[in-house]
Amino acid sequence: MKSEIFVRRSRIEAPSEEVFDWHARSGAFQRLTPPWETVQIIRNNGGIKDGDQLVMKVSTPFPIQWVAEHRNYIHGKQFCDFQVSGPFAKWEHMHLVESDGELACYLEDQIEYALPMGWVGEAMAGKSIQKKLNRMFDYRHEITKRDIMQHQQHKGEKMKIAITGSTGLVGSALVPFLTTGGHEVKRLVRSETRGLGMTGSASQLVDEVHWNPLTGNIDKENLEGMDAIVHLAGEPIASGRWNARKKKRILDSRIEGTKLISQTITNLQVPPKVLLSASAIGFYGDRGDEILNEDSQPGSGFLSEVCEAWEKETESAKKNIRVVNLRFGVMLTPAGGALARMLLPFRLGIAGNLSILGRQYMSWIGLDDVIGVIHHALTNEGLSGPVNVVSPRPVRNSEYTKTLNKVLGRPFPMNRFPIPSFGVRALLGEMADALLLSSAKIEPSCLVQTGYEFRHPELESSLRFMMGR
Repeated sequence: MKSEIFVRRSRIEAPSEEVFDWHARSGAFQRLTPPWETVQIIRNNGGIKDGDQLVMKVSTPFPIQWVAEHRNYIHGKQFCDFQVSGPFAKWEHMHLVESDGELACYLEDQIEYALPMGWVGEAMAGKSIQKKLNRMFDYRHEITKRDIMQHQQHKGEKMKIAITGSTGLVGSALVPFLTTGGHEVKRLVRSETRGLGMTGSASQLVDEVHWNPLTGNIDKENLEGMDAIVHLAGEPIASGRWNARKKKRILDSRIEGTKLISQTITNLQVPPKVLLSASAIGFYGDRGDEILNEDSQPGSGFLSEVCEAWEKETESAKKNIRVVNLRFGVMLTPAGGALARMLLPFRLGIAGNLSILGRQYMSWIGLDDVIGVIHHALTNEGLSGPVNVVSPRPVRNSEYTKTLNKVLGRPFPMNRFPIPSFGVRALLGEMADALLLSSAKIEPSCLVQTGYEFRHPELESSLRFMMGR
């Protein structure tokens, strides 16, 4: 059986102990998994010490179970994951952290692997596996550097943070970011059965707290002493056509959930220092080429009314603590949301501008910057009130279409033919005008003024990073 060797080595401006501890904490595997990969954790028995196992389902391209066992653990220096069963004939992945003085280190990944079916497997998939590993470890090393750098900027006490909507698009990325930074997380969940955290390890629990905004029930005793609450829960806006029932769920889930969180905070003996509550740039409505910031007035339409009422429910909490209303823009990640839905038609060359000219502005932001902004808002005491969570470089729909085609290697696609507005409306109804055809050119003024450094302010670099292109 012929083995191949893959090595990736990077220098990180952080002490070796800090880099090793980041890998040892709950959530590291989730942070290191590229968003373009489909990986489902089935069971995680422990962490990275000898004998700890991770069982996952991966697509290769067909779903297959991969059982990895950790071996050769030396605290602060190394650990190895060894394939017990899975898609490879052999897989041994050694993670090494080597000190380079007191304030820097080298992170090295060494993988010895062999493909099934010997030379046949090598001939069929050898080059594609090498390419896939290069893409994956470019991403892994970059995310490790940037996450640790961001945590280093705020080296205060570790925080206790409660999160609603922790299994959604933002929450599922936020929780592992926080836990790898050493923060303690409590998930607010509707199930009354309190479960294990991401690792299943008794030493690394992500605790669960029961709440139900529809009934007004919440386990407030388990929220005493929290440093922060991040409220992300709400009925998904873009799933299904908007009929009267759907619109009622969109509104009620935001109003009732935010009201319950705000009222609970006012009744706690030891309330959190800050509440971050989700909102959206739908607040501004369809505004054409007008430049908008946090001081701009609300627009008109259903989403604008929802966002205005949503933010108003945090007023009671503002009497006691700092409150930040996060007005999220169009969040981009291949793991879900708008971009994930667009990828197939773009790859097939059948997606064009939305409307004839595609001149409507799209105020977007990459998911990693969403997480970075939330961390910035948690740790920056000078930030309060509405905050536009968008890139400083909004683009017109035509530019977005052109850029995504370029990143996907589709520079001259069939989609030079736009989708007319009436066609979009016929497919999606009222939702088309609110989400796809409206124009909002929004500035992240508060983020710029408080010194937030965007990981990827430009659309092309953001798309290339999140898609490994």
